[in-house]
Amino acid sequence: MFALTRKRKIAIIVMTDLLVLLFSNIVAYYFMEPFIKIEVSSLQGMMLITVVTYFIAGVFFKVFTRMNRYTNLQEILGIVMATVTMAVSSILLNWLFFGVFSKRMITFVFLLSTLLIVMSRLTWRLYIERKNDWKKDKTKHIQRTLVIGAGEGGRVLINSVTHSLTAHEIDIIGLVDDDPNKQRIYLEGMQVKGTIEDLPSLIKDHQIDMVTIAIPSLSPKRLREIITLLKTTQVKVNTMPSMEELASGKVSISRLKQIDVVDLLGREEVKLDIEQIKDQLTDKVILVTGAGGSIGSEICRQVMQFTPKTLLLLGHGENSIYLIERELRQTFTTKTTKIIPVIADVQDRQRMMDVMAEYQPQIVYHAAAHKHVPLMEANPRESVKNNVYGTKNVAEAAKAAGVAKFVMVSTDKANNPPNVMGATKRIAQLIVTGLNENSQTKFSAVRFGNVLGSRGSVIPVFREQIAKGGPITITDFRMTRYFMTIPEASRLVIQSGALASGGEIFVLDMGEPVKIVDLAKNMIQLSGYTENEIKIVESGIRPGEKLYEELLLDEERNDQQVFDKIFVGNIKGAKLDEVMNFVESLPEDDRLLAKEVVAFANR
Repeated sequence: MFALTRKRKIAIIVMTDLLVLLFSNIVAYYFMEPFIKIEVSSLQGMMLITVVTYFIAGVFFKVFTRMNRYTNLQEILGIVMATVTMAVSSILLNWLFFGVFSKRMITFVFLLSTLLIVMSRLTWRLYIERKNDWKKDKTKHIQRTLVIGAGEGGRVLINSVTHSLTAHEIDIIGLVDDDPNKQRIYLEGMQVKGTIEDLPSLIKDHQIDMVTIAIPSLSPKRLREIITLLKTTQVKVNTMPSMEELASGKVSISRLKQIDVVDLLGREEVKLDIEQIKDQLTDKVILVTGAGGSIGSEICRQVMQFTPKTLLLLGHGENSIYLIERELRQTFTTKTTKIIPVIADVQDRQRMMDVMAEYQPQIVYHAAAHKHVPLMEANPRESVKNNVYGTKNVAEAAKAAGVAKFVMVSTDKANNPPNVMGATKRIAQLIVTGLNENSQTKFSAVRFGNVLGSRGSVIPVFREQIAKGGPITITDFRMTRYFMTIPEASRLVIQSGALASGGEIFVLDMGEPVKIVDLAKNMIQLSGYTENEIKIVESGIRPGEKLYEELLLDEERNDQQVFDKIFVGNIKGAKLDEVMNFVESLPEDDRLLAKEVVAFANR
């Protein structure tokens, strides 16, 4: 079957335009013949000049390489510029080569060819749109859709959906917008039918199946309000991709995105001090431990944007390191950064020393840790080995190698920890901040709560339970947690590292705590079910779990805000020697070890 490749399409466009020019010259010649005498030889010369000059101008103004299905004012302007250039060039070249020429004929050729070329583009666009409408007539399951947002996002979305391959599956009925000046106006042929508050009645009146939000900058708070407003309806709610997703090339504008609970719980994006971070990262050697994990891999993605000289991906799991290495190489093809995967266990002290000595990193982000609370309750010694000894190994290796900055990723579970995981993270925190004394390496820790969408978070568990038809199990209906998106947490970790002068515990502003039961209810609704269809049940608090998390202990509280959403906590705790002596004297019995670790961390 003859395939229309992009090159063949361009060839067809060029041939069509040149045939239009020849046709316009012939029509102009016979039309003007009763009024003026034009030699046939002059006509041939004029045809040659118009064809050549239009082709050159068309290449310059990119007339042949534009997407004709999206023909708009910009594309038409390009065609006009090309034909104007052709007409002016024809006058000059005819005068130069033939001496005698007809300005009226050249003007006629210009007007007719411009009209016909523009009409050919608009005809093709109209055909594509009508073709999609014909498909709609034959499709049984058409999504009758309302678009929220009659701004630039709405315009781009309508255009994209109208010309996409799946356009026959979606029938956009109209738009809604809260701007009073946009009521009853038309955007790309679609009428603004009311405000967001009118959605329930509009959905009922127009038998709407789907609502699409076309406001990429919509705040999570406003998104929650819209979801609440639509709670009583049975429509599917989705959104156009975010600007970040579009810029990264992950999705196209026509690929509508299901609203996730992450979108509801996210906050306003933090504006980073780009220049400060650039000075810290650009052309530097950066090492990330736990680079295959949720936070570690996102730190790598964020760091790559600043073009470090070398990025070391250190991790114990070969598959996760392979995946993040492949992703970074495919995503950042224009970067000159040398990406080096390092398979190593932070518990291997000599290996950490060797890696630091060989690559001489200037900044280390230590994200490697065991984080699962119930699992660490069952395996306390492994938690100590990885979280305490592993952190100690990496930190001391960094100090020995003269690393400029060492940033440890900590957790809110290190505060008043009733569990082994939190206790080991607190002890690791004490080691890191204690090593800052008399050291050229600036050690700091960054503490925050749960990250949305991480592999160890509750959200993937809830998704799996919903997919199986329920029930959703919650350990206690009173349980609350702080949440932050992985990209936001990773950006703030990097910003904290740039701010560090040594010995600080940076605490990220996590906003208001979220009730886990409310999180479950939102996920049920977004999945298209009701709470009658997917039950929520209590299963009882697991070993080591807390009802409420806190970011700071009372004695650590400090009102010093060093950056938007970044605070510095007061350092309170045991001296480094005391911590080291305790760690070295831990008992062999797991139960006794767990008890002593938790007791020491809560001193």
